[in-house]
Amino acid sequence: MLPRLLCLVSEDHDLALLPALAEAGVDAFEVRAKASTDREALRLVEQVLDAARPRGAAVIVNDRVDLALAAGADGVHLGADDLPATVARRLAPDLLLGVTCRDRAQVEAAAAAGADYAGFGPVYATTSKDGLPDPLGPGAVSHAAGVLPLIAIGGVSAATARGLRDAGAHGVAVIGAIWQPPDPVSAAKELAAALA
Repeated sequence: MLPRLLCLVSEDHDLALLPALAEAGVDAFEVRAKASTDREALRLVEQVLDAARPRGAAVIVNDRVDLALAAGADGVHLGADDLPATVARRLAPDLLLGVTCRDRAQVEAAAAAGADYAGFGPVYATTSKDGLPDPLGPGAVSHAAGVLPLIAIGGVSAATARGLRDAGAHGVAVIGAIWQPPDPVSAAKELAAALA
């Protein structure tokens, strides 16, 4: 059940659009609730689950194994400062486990730790998150491919998604490519078509 088109969702996004986004081709939503209390974050995950699950889309929680387990989510995605993947795998053996990686060595380490996929990036420049390293480019995707399925993230658009798949990415994760256009559902359809 590894997604091809993953859309990050926060408390700032219009959750009423999630069913239509799932029907447009988003097959997973990653809940990123950085500014929320634990209770608010749990409620957000539950709302996303209620909107996504009936349409067959998976729900992954960013950073928080405890929230993923508490809400009954499908997976968790861990960054460099989160719980080690080995610990997350021990705590949640049945969750889909993603780990942020920036090169092949990190992908190999994530695989050895029990990860199911690597969130790989930033592949292009992005304004969705501060403090990121320089963009890696599609060549880095090609170099890192073949160890774990790669979900390319960072500045991905419908225009670049196909090239990333051709470079070896299993799929892409997006924020701005869906949430910034005036019609997020049409944007999701474009991305899904580019990945087909």
